[in-house]
Amino acid sequence: MKFETDYIEKLAKVLADTGLTEISLEDGEQAITLRKDVVVTSAPQVMAAPVQAAAPAPAPTATPAADSAPKASKGTPITSPMVGTFYKSPSPDAEPFVSVGSTIKEGDVVCIVEAMKMMNEIESEVSGTVTEICVEDGQPVEFGQVLLYVE
Repeated sequence: MKFETDYIEKLAKVLADTGLTEISLEDGEQAITLRKDVVVTSAPQVMAAPVQAAAPAPAPTATPAADSAPKASKGTPITSPMVGTFYKSPSPDAEPFVSVGSTIKEGDVVCIVEAMKMMNEIESEVSGTVTEICVEDGQPVEFGQVLLYVE
């Protein structure tokens, strides 16, 4: 399959219209990655780049790691294991899984990250008290982004 220009333009539109920041496709010896770079001072940009190996994963991890450094004093971070959409409760009219001040145990569900129409329950890896929730309900999240802090 040859990646046609029309097909690439459709993928770029999907990227621009959704909360996604990257789409990667591979077909035999051909590969393409579309990545949206969000710059605070300008509009989002969409660019296409060929991919030789599966190495784009470190890029999303670098930004959240820089963001989490100054917040380390707020407790242990619970990070997103995937790119998706953050939800604080199992349904729009339900109570949130946790709120600031909630006491949680290791293994408790703290939120949901929706990825590819799958609702993924995110469980705490630590026990303690929630000191900060860093993401708004319905907000897109990146791999490695801090969702909340537990002290």
